[in-house]
Amino acid sequence: MSGFDFDLIVEYLPDFWRGAKATIFYSLTSLALAVAIGMFMALCRISHVALLRWLARGYIDAIRGTPALIQIFFVYFGMPAFGVNLSAPTAAVVALGINSGGYLAEIFRAGIMGVDRGQTEAGRSLGMSYGQTMWRITLPQAALLVVPPAAGEFTNLVKGTSLLSTISVAELTRVAQQIVGVTFRPIEAYVAIGVVYYCLNAVIAQGAVWLERSLRRSQGLE
Repeated sequence: MSGFDFDLIVEYLPDFWRGAKATIFYSLTSLALAVAIGMFMALCRISHVALLRWLARGYIDAIRGTPALIQIFFVYFGMPAFGVNLSAPTAAVVALGINSGGYLAEIFRAGIMGVDRGQTEAGRSLGMSYGQTMWRITLPQAALLVVPPAAGEFTNLVKGTSLLSTISVAELTRVAQQIVGVTFRPIEAYVAIGVVYYCLNAVIAQGAVWLERSLRRSQGLE
């Protein structure tokens, strides 16, 4: 058991690759759901309708105030009590999407509120509707403000996929657990997936830098 066996990592590379692909899939699909939820809740938070503001605030507080693991358990094990039976992969996407959506909602809200109010008023004075002003003026400028914190939340989402191993979803961490169960070599397995998680998040960080620069150029800020 002594020493680091690099050959073991090489031997199980196909399994690690399978887990990495699953992690990427769950991350991207959950992100798509989270963005939709986050944007809707952000718009509700700044709505003039008090009921929508209260409902959005309740959702955000509930998500941010409870552990992601409990939310995963609730969606997978608790929802059947209400007649909703989800497969493990579907429950994984729904739970992570709901969780990340709560954080993105506040990120999006802060970005929208960070846009100069005078520009929004100028759009309305030109005869634009609320929706047109939001789509053509506010959101493009808010996008520049939300990219860095949203990228940070995406990295948290990628790392959060490791919790899916608790409901037997075959993502990266679950694959490592299975390898350890066969080889009894935890160091090699967990070092390998640690490197994979690091590489995935490094790509996200670099992508965020590229996107932020592109947005700045498109808005004539560079």
